[in-house]
Amino acid sequence: MRWMVVLWAVSMLGGSAAAGADKKTERLWKANCASCHGADGKAQTEQGAKMGVADLTTADWQKKYTDDQIKKSILEGTKKEEGGKKKEMDPFKDKLKPEQVEALVAFVRSLAK
Repeated sequence: MRWMVVLWAVSMLGGSAAAGADKKTERLWKANCASCHGADGKAQTEQGAKMGVADLTTADWQKKYTDDQIKKSILEGTKKEEGGKKKEMDPFKDKLKPEQVEALVAFVRSLAK
């Protein structure tokens, strides 16, 4: 019976993206990504709505994009038009270190519902 309580407690610790990310990565996300993607990745921000930014927490989005595609978007940015909305993201290749990009990719993955 005691092992069931321990198992339940451990499963509750991993319940949020913020719990899995280190503080530096959280600050990096908030400083560079949250204005469009939202602190929680749901893109429920004014800028996110304006550009029609996708909810990064959905299983469909998470399945659709590989880690390499996410990394490429971070490094090279995006510039496209979908549904009459301009979707633009500045490139971060000259602003972030490789380990920061990897941490952001992991953070995006941790946002999954």
